[in-house]
Amino acid sequence: MQDNYRHQGLRKKLIDQLRKMGIKNENILDAFFAIPRHFFLDLAFLEKAYTNMAFQIGAGQTISHPYTVAYQTELLKLEKGEKILEIGTGSGFQTCILCQLGARVYTIERQKELFVKSKEIIKHFGFDPKQFYGDGYKGLEGYQPFDKILITCGAPEIPNSLISQLKVGGIMVVPVGVGEDQEMKRITKLTEDDLKIENLGSFRFVPMLKKTVK
Repeated sequence: MQDNYRHQGLRKKLIDQLRKMGIKNENILDAFFAIPRHFFLDLAFLEKAYTNMAFQIGAGQTISHPYTVAYQTELLKLEKGEKILEIGTGSGFQTCILCQLGARVYTIERQKELFVKSKEIIKHFGFDPKQFYGDGYKGLEGYQPFDKILITCGAPEIPNSLISQLKVGGIMVVPVGVGEDQEMKRITKLTEDDLKIENLGSFRFVPMLKKTVK
């Protein structure tokens, strides 16, 4: 895989676009420059890797729009060294962004094809997140509590099973809805019984699936 001056120039243009769209955290924008998005896409998409588009990555899944990745990351209010649970490894791009920002990442993928493929690309960047093949709805009870939880697929409702794995004071970012569009929610766990829920715009994700992993 090559990352030449042309790719870097296209990344700078994308970062300028993200900044104009409202992304303010410069550490996140720096991470977008450090992690070449075209490494996560098939060669057929190479020319459009730095447009604000989603692409198929196999197993009926997509790599999210760059703005969506940046926006969800910004909503997390991530601090270096925090323990993050990511539901939906997908291509591994979001995982690498979180690692680049200094998070301790635990990530779950239910599609075996993507689990295997993402491990290879993440290793290429020298990151070492804890990767799991399994059902994201179950989370990782043996590793809780988490400082932050990021869900990169559309959940039909707020997953209480994952809220229970979030520490008090922690944040979950999750798109919620059963139709084509979901409402992005930032959920802050104020106490074991109280949540602060913010609705932060409409987005479109592949659905969060239950039951048997493939």
